[in-house]
Amino acid sequence: MGIDPNFDSNREKVGEENGVDVWGPVDPPEKLGIHGMHVAVDYDLCVADGACLENCPVDVFTWVDTPGHPESERKVEPTREDQCIDCMLCVDICPVDAIDVDGSRV
Repeated sequence: MGIDPNFDSNREKVGEENGVDVWGPVDPPEKLGIHGMHVAVDYDLCVADGACLENCPVDVFTWVDTPGHPESERKVEPTREDQCIDCMLCVDICPVDAIDVDGSRV
């Protein structure tokens, strides 16, 4: 099962990291929540294969270290989600469905 497309109503916003909204639950290093709003990445699903970062035509994503997380030691953060052009390539290419792009959540 992939990212919850209704995370913004089903989860609580617990803060920000690097200027990106974070939605709980968060209990590092095992639970890191969902990062982003318009472009959201479920850090607990992300396996950091890098396809979204390498293929995004407008460079929305950057790498961040997540030491100790059971899925991967780094994640892609939607640092420049305001640059997103809603092409949905990241959603389509993510092997674990950890990304959601929603134009209504801007």
